[in-house]
Amino acid sequence: MTDDKQFKIFRAADAPMAAETGCMHFEPFRDEVLPLLGQVQEAGVFNGAEERLLVNLPGFSLLHVWFKHGYPLPLHSHDADCLYYIVAGSIRLGTETLGPRDAFFVPANVPYTYTPGPEGVEALEFRHATSFNFVNHANGLAFWQKALDTVTAKQGEWASATMPALNA
Repeated sequence: MTDDKQFKIFRAADAPMAAETGCMHFEPFRDEVLPLLGQVQEAGVFNGAEERLLVNLPGFSLLHVWFKHGYPLPLHSHDADCLYYIVAGSIRLGTETLGPRDAFFVPANVPYTYTPGPEGVEALEFRHATSFNFVNHANGLAFWQKALDTVTAKQGEWASATMPALNA
């Protein structure tokens, strides 16, 4: 038996894309949104986000996320609590604008969304879980049509986007 509580270093350069790790599993989407969801994916929605699993230890995970300006993050929830820390850029969360060194907490199973700011957002997601789900709550076709329009329009911008600058 090995001791999992050993000193370890985790390098960003070695962090796999979260989608490759299986740490987040998607609950089934409602049938009526699937055709538009497919179009959003084909239009290049994944070009607007980068999610890397920096740390995955028993009972603990840390994701590094970069959502580019205009990324259409749907209303969703997860089955694990999450503490978000904004490294650079900004978000609009409800009526609040959050920027570098701001944080917010989302309890398990609470639906939420946010909009990346003009520079996009670089954030850390801390969880006391090594895997978690993604439950889509954006079941209206209007959201997915707008997402399709946004993703289609943003491809050029996203191709040349750089991560937001760290402000001292």
